[in-house]
Amino acid sequence: RMQEYDIIVLGTGLKECILSGLMSQSGKKVLHIDKNPYYGGESASISPLEQLYKKFKVPGPAKTMGRGKEWNIDLIPKFFMANGELVKILVHTEVTRYLDFKVVEGSYVYKAGKVHKVPGTEEEAQASDLMGMFDKRRFKKLLLFALNFDVRNPRTYQDMDPNKTTTRDLFCRFDLGLDVMEFTGHAIALHSSENYLDQPCLETIRRIKLYSESLSRHNPSPYIYPVYGLGELPQGFARLSAEYGGTFLLNRAVDEIVMDNGKVKAVKSDGKLFHCKQLICDPSYVPNRVRKVGRVIRVICLLNHPVKNTHDANSCQIILPQAQLNRKSDIYISVVSYAHNVASDGVYIATVSTTVETSNPEKEVQPGLELLEPIMQKFVSVHNLVVPNEDGKRSQIFVSRSYDSTNHFETECEDIKDMYHRITGAELRFGGSHRHQSHNSDDD
Repeated sequence: RMQEYDIIVLGTGLKECILSGLMSQSGKKVLHIDKNPYYGGESASISPLEQLYKKFKVPGPAKTMGRGKEWNIDLIPKFFMANGELVKILVHTEVTRYLDFKVVEGSYVYKAGKVHKVPGTEEEAQASDLMGMFDKRRFKKLLLFALNFDVRNPRTYQDMDPNKTTTRDLFCRFDLGLDVMEFTGHAIALHSSENYLDQPCLETIRRIKLYSESLSRHNPSPYIYPVYGLGELPQGFARLSAEYGGTFLLNRAVDEIVMDNGKVKAVKSDGKLFHCKQLICDPSYVPNRVRKVGRVIRVICLLNHPVKNTHDANSCQIILPQAQLNRKSDIYISVVSYAHNVASDGVYIATVSTTVETSNPEKEVQPGLELLEPIMQKFVSVHNLVVPNEDGKRSQIFVSRSYDSTNHFETECEDIKDMYHRITGAELRFGGSHRHQSHNSDDD
């Protein structure tokens, strides 16, 4: 007997899970299939620790590493902006009922060989060793401008057109020095290259505002991260999906995607046919529908000490802006530890990542690794960055982009919103009357 679904989702990566959660919540009948025996696809969390050594073909681990079960290591660790869109999506889908988040203890930027706290409030700006007295004053004016900025109220524009004025011009108006421009653009607005300087400043203002607002709610950084790691998210979505009548099948081979006149018709899995109107998947299920646009290197490092100059933070984010290292793209470091229940007592997991620019990727991340020394064990991976060849409107097959080198979810969130728009024809927005569930009257 043929089984009919509105949407079939292949892969249980975070993006696939979020989209499937949004779809089943809006009343669609969803089937979720993963060829792997575990949740999370390429962004899975590995546990126990032995499994990580096995995956990377490294001998170990030593007995001193504690019990393997105490470990949950993200292959692609990323932090959430406390006030960001993705957290709003998680709250909206109510998957937050199954998760506990903990604040990341610090946000740092690299300058001249050393890490410095990123100033996100006026108080932090005053105390910062990144700027001199005059720069502090100018930077505080920019912060205040961004915080008071309201796109619906032109009185807050200070005689600028945010859709026309470039970010470079905005920075010039506030007379910011190069150092301040650098940490503002890369460690606060989280741009990963210099292109943003010649684009309209609206997006950068929005990002500075988001950073500051995320900070004011939580301190000591704007980032949050789930206790037990990112692997908790897909499992939370599986539970949510079940509540809405969705089905999750793990460890199921996907034999073929059945097309009819260029449009998806069904998925054949373990010899069974499952009909669908739309298909959502990660790139590994449709290699012929994606193209390579670059490579990412990630190095997972196990440390038995906090990172130097981070005030002994149990967790933090460090950004090495590309200009500091004569590169085109930034290097990112995320640090989590036993404080988030992802490692055994006293051990820190630091992951260094960047977009590959040369034929020797390991040499490229060296400046990041140097900040972490001594390192007990390293696990290196280089992955292709792939994007879909088409928007999916004709085939009704919607493919996510692979995860980039950033260590926060801001860019991945753009992909989710973009896919949602292509799948449903509607914008992904929160609050107000578009809420599907009439039974759920609380405002978000």
